[in-house]
Amino acid sequence: MPLPSFLRSFLAWILCVRRPLPTWSEPERLEYQRRHLKHNVFVNVAEGAFWWVGMGFAPAATVMPLFISKLTPSAWPVGLLGALANSGWLLPQLFTSNFVERLAQKKPIVVYLGALTERVPVIFFPLAALLAPRHPQWALALFLTAYAWHKLGSGLIATAWQDMLANCFPLNVRSWLLAGMVVIGAGIALACAEPCARLLETLVFPYNFVVCFAVCAFGVLMSGAILIFTREPVDPVLKPRQSHREFARELPQHLRTDRSLRYALAARVLATCGLMSVAFLTVSAVQRWDLPDRSAAMYTGWMMAGQMLGNLACATISSRWGHKLTLGLGWLLSAVAFILAAMAPAPTWIYPVFLLVGMTSGFDFISAMLLVMELAQPERRATYTGLVNTSVGVVGLFSPLVGSVLVAWSPSALMSLSAGFYLLAALTLWRGVDEPRRRLERQAFRVPGAAAEQEDGAEGEPVEREREHE
Repeated sequence: MPLPSFLRSFLAWILCVRRPLPTWSEPERLEYQRRHLKHNVFVNVAEGAFWWVGMGFAPAATVMPLFISKLTPSAWPVGLLGALANSGWLLPQLFTSNFVERLAQKKPIVVYLGALTERVPVIFFPLAALLAPRHPQWALALFLTAYAWHKLGSGLIATAWQDMLANCFPLNVRSWLLAGMVVIGAGIALACAEPCARLLETLVFPYNFVVCFAVCAFGVLMSGAILIFTREPVDPVLKPRQSHREFARELPQHLRTDRSLRYALAARVLATCGLMSVAFLTVSAVQRWDLPDRSAAMYTGWMMAGQMLGNLACATISSRWGHKLTLGLGWLLSAVAFILAAMAPAPTWIYPVFLLVGMTSGFDFISAMLLVMELAQPERRATYTGLVNTSVGVVGLFSPLVGSVLVAWSPSALMSLSAGFYLLAALTLWRGVDEPRRRLERQAFRVPGAAAEQEDGAEGEPVEREREHE
């Protein structure tokens, strides 16, 4: 069904799709990218830092489940929160890929549409907490609705954001850029873990959660304001206009012809099934050992510390050996974490669990995204990322709901099942996915001079650099 004309005009205006853009060659794009690299690094690291500061005060794995447990004894809202956390960002991506690939600049989608779909909803988090004492059911409904709006809205602009990063930053900078975002933001959030714990302990409910959610909203809104200053070059590599039906018909062909894509998708699906336990770690520990509310903030601190370590380790390792290795290592760490959670005889065991889960999150944030981007041709980056992420999002939507049933039966069995899924994911990745950088080396050995051309396709780097080097 076509959109109404006024809505099409509004979207065209807010996304600047009718604004005339110059036609750039690849050397011109690279020169603009090089000239503004330091500026873009500063802007995007600052944006990411504010984002992670905000998320550090209200993580979906610790503070948010605890807040929901104050509103209802039922496990399914916590499962729904986990489903949205796992899949909300992923689900919409495939449906925007065809449109994104035809745009010479992606910044208008990320900044202007993202303000409506991703940033505004967080304002309702503290409002839901204020509503909690008198109307807990309405507060629960408002909170889950706002969180769904926020996560699905993030997914609407996700392919554009990923493509904008690939357009603004060369391959060897991307891992360190994403690591810098999280390390700075998580470092600040880690420093605030103890004040956050005091807030949850000393302020009466719901004002303790009001303050945490207000800081979260401030960080997210500030990150959106900073992102306006990104300087994106005009992308000369655009996909020809294609109907949505033609685009959908090509998707199975990508899976049939690209073995690495198939196995990367299967591995991500298995790892997403392993995420079914994350939303229940805090609630299970609090209820099992009758822990105070401040424990959620302390778990957040350990998780943020793990995220910092994971990001730094991932950037260091992946820049030399590629993202396949780091992604598999991250999943093995989660397998160990959930085995520890299943066997935990005391609440102190949960601290290293969150440390390892945070490290996996750091590995996953960088390598899960960049591995798929490196497998794709530049004009197909949005298609590959959208295909993988939306497929994973469908699984992530249901796995925590299954977890909400299993946790009532046996929390330890649920944790053990998650560990098994992560082990299978790592095995599938290592057995089936061909590291893109090794594939380039083999092709260069077979066909002299072909490495530069293939590198242009798989990693978005230009042939001209190789020629200039020669």
